[in-house]
Amino acid sequence: MKIIKLSLGIVVTAIVAFIVNAEMDHTNMDHSAMMNHSKPVVQTTKVTLTESGTDPFAVMQEAIIALEANPNTNWEKVNIEALRLHLIEMQDMTINVDVKQQHIDNGFQAVVTPTTNRAVKSLTRVLSGHPAQMKAETGWDMQVQNNDGVFTLTVTTDNAKDIAKIRGLGYIGVMAYGNHHQPHHWAMASGDNPHAGHSMKH
Repeated sequence: MKIIKLSLGIVVTAIVAFIVNAEMDHTNMDHSAMMNHSKPVVQTTKVTLTESGTDPFAVMQEAIIALEANPNTNWEKVNIEALRLHLIEMQDMTINVDVKQQHIDNGFQAVVTPTTNRAVKSLTRVLSGHPAQMKAETGWDMQVQNNDGVFTLTVTTDNAKDIAKIRGLGYIGVMAYGNHHQPHHWAMASGDNPHAGHSMKH
């Protein structure tokens, strides 16, 4: 029995020593180095953001980190407020809508009904430029009709291989599709805003 008690004591002592050493190692860790891993990769001439826009605060925080890390940032042109307003529009087109969609020849048709007055304005702005952007990026055709604040989107393609794809994507999928969102957000934050002069009324 003495041998068992002695062995148990040795084990307990070893565990305590391990925990203490682990805590000491944690105390000595370079937390600033760890935090740097969360920063986006920043180049002097081109900045790439990673946040998509679903979390507005995260997008703005990432943009600010990139702006601070970029030696070419012109703070007189920086406009985080413009980015915030655009992210509100993205939230509106995602959350504050009712969507009914159906398959049609070569694609789909969606009836998108905003559920707030602000969402009507957001969709009006977002959908005014998205068809041309999507056409340039994918070759797909989008037609938009605004009937007193109810939007009918018709999305089709001449490429038979893409028909099932765009039907699967549907309204929100084609709105989220592509690589143009992050560069667009960076342009807004850094002051190269294609929608300069925009002010959203709430």
